[in-house]
Amino acid sequence: MSLPAVAHLRLRLSPDCSIGPGKARLLETIAETGSIAAAGRRLKMSYKRAWSLVEEMNRGFREPLVASARGGSSGGGACLTPAGEAVLASYRRVESRAEAAVAGEITALRALLATPDAVSESPLDEAGRK
Repeated sequence: MSLPAVAHLRLRLSPDCSIGPGKARLLETIAETGSIAAAGRRLKMSYKRAWSLVEEMNRGFREPLVASARGGSSGGGACLTPAGEAVLASYRRVESRAEAAVAGEITALRALLATPDAVSESPLDEAGRK
């Protein structure tokens, strides 16, 4: 599915805390790779940017979402905390419900396109999902 998404769900939970497809994908990729640096590389994001987003999320929630250990001889690494796993799962549930809620309207809008055959299957498919 190569078309851009028609909707990106970003939840602004407070003036200083939000989560959207980019942060959710970063959390997923940290869980997959065990590393903030590796997650950043996979997402074509600088380490500084990935680290900045992790720090922002860790500050925004009551408990840190990502735990990290410095590199060196032990190699360091990162993983999602239970809070991180809960936030990611909750975001994905909200995203799924939002997609279901707008699916009919998206279908109706796409039927009005000049080239209706050139659409992707899901209105949120490029919004950070695998």
